[in-house]
Amino acid sequence: MLIDSNAMLVLAIVIVGGLLAGRLARGVRVAAVTGQILLGVLIGHSGLSLFPQDAVEALTPVTHLALGLIAVVVGSHLNLRRLRGARLRLGLLLLGEMTITPAIVYVAAVYLGGAGWRVGMLLAAMAVSTAPATIVALVAETRSRGVFTKTLVGAVALNNIACILLFEVARMASRVGLEAGHDATALEYVLAPLRQLVFSGGLGGVIGVVLVLLTRHVIRSDQLATFSLVCVMLVAGLAESLGLSSLLACLFLGFTIANLTPDKDEIVESAFVGLRAAIFGVFFTLAGMHLDLQDLIASGMLVAVVFVARAVGKMCAARLSLTVAGATQKVRQYLGIALIPQAGVAVGLMLLVRDDPVMAPFASSLLAVGIAVVTLSELTGPFLVRHALLRSGEAEQDRDRILEFLHEENIVVGLDARSKEGAIEQLVDVLIRSNHLDADRDQLLKSVLDREAQMSTCFGEGLSVPHGILPTGSRIVGAMGISKDGWDFSAPDGRPVHVMVVLATPETGRARHLQVLAALAKALGTDHSRQRQLYAAATPAHAWEILHADDESQDFNYFIEE
Repeated sequence: MLIDSNAMLVLAIVIVGGLLAGRLARGVRVAAVTGQILLGVLIGHSGLSLFPQDAVEALTPVTHLALGLIAVVVGSHLNLRRLRGARLRLGLLLLGEMTITPAIVYVAAVYLGGAGWRVGMLLAAMAVSTAPATIVALVAETRSRGVFTKTLVGAVALNNIACILLFEVARMASRVGLEAGHDATALEYVLAPLRQLVFSGGLGGVIGVVLVLLTRHVIRSDQLATFSLVCVMLVAGLAESLGLSSLLACLFLGFTIANLTPDKDEIVESAFVGLRAAIFGVFFTLAGMHLDLQDLIASGMLVAVVFVARAVGKMCAARLSLTVAGATQKVRQYLGIALIPQAGVAVGLMLLVRDDPVMAPFASSLLAVGIAVVTLSELTGPFLVRHALLRSGEAEQDRDRILEFLHEENIVVGLDARSKEGAIEQLVDVLIRSNHLDADRDQLLKSVLDREAQMSTCFGEGLSVPHGILPTGSRIVGAMGISKDGWDFSAPDGRPVHVMVVLATPETGRARHLQVLAALAKALGTDHSRQRQLYAAATPAHAWEILHADDESQDFNYFIEE
């Protein structure tokens, strides 16, 4: 022990060390979080033991704040409007994660690893969780954006909610026979997790509504940051005081903000973006300091069995669920390995068992195995997440592109229209709904139809781009409809129209409008192979991938210079 118990001095050293470790890791093409965890192991009690334990424990509030902020950011990605196109994927994936993954882990832990049924159940429930901090950090570090990234972040938020619920059920079952004079009923198994979900979610939701109302007329970023931080600390503090899940409450805080206001990015990010590097540095370095490498040796075979079973379960659940959902090849292939990291939620749940006197007969065994599995998952997981993000083709895509307005939720495949006017009307409705526009629908539709009546926007080569004027706003918005068979809209070249893109352009966006038209013409006017792929797209996600993630897409869908 080389440094005294001054908590502020320890915090300063951890921040600086975490930032340097992250930079060094990136320099050798390793995820920053891996470098920070390894630093924590080195300077923690498993390594050099530089700090007294009381100084490390004094930083627990910092860890809780970091977890709260991370949970809010993950919850903010559960924007129902933006995830509209991903609902089937996420729903089936959640079902697979709640059944396949815990079943494989339980069977492996009990029948191969020799664990008791109570420990097996708790380990199986914890296996569902994925470390949100690791995912958020790596998505930000690799600047990833797209269908794969959206599915990954949405899945992390959902499976952590599912993990907490399953764990509460498993914990109730484990208490049967251990708590003197009490036999839990089937109803209690249901009510305990349901109570956690309702009250924790309600707490986060109510404070989220208050935050939205308070910041409705707030413009200054420093005031937004203050409101946001206070609300995160209030939610986390109240949840702990009331015996609720602070992680669930913060998840619902972010979820509420995301779905009640279109300004959610500004509200959430104002509390996070300026402190992002420091928060991640502290969180992961402290996580490494708490990990005990002796657990890897002491727990032996069971650790290896659970770690491998969890990885197999994650990959099987993702592959099967996403295949049934009709997800794109890259999402099916790489999402499973991107769900391997495990940290904050699992550690927090294990501490619940440690602090429960009824669980004392097997708490130490659970902690030994659980922390060892978390250690392995956090040392190997970041490599796998980074690999998945890179192989998905979505790394370095978090920059505006000329066709950026065409998200998955703005695309309709198999659009059924009997007339040009009918197709335009359907796409105007999609445009308004998916972009959450506060615009007069009839006025916008009339603007598009009037322009189409003056001059046809059928460009030939199967493409039509009707457009109208958007009276407010500063950005172009649009919606795309695709028909494999095509529509007979009297195009100049006599060919059926297979792709219609309806654009709404503000008065200030005329120059960008011409660039968008040129990009669409280049994308579909000359490359017949891309045309065939787009016409045959099975889902909006497939169409999005052709326009954004295809290796050749940057030729027409180029990045806009910042």
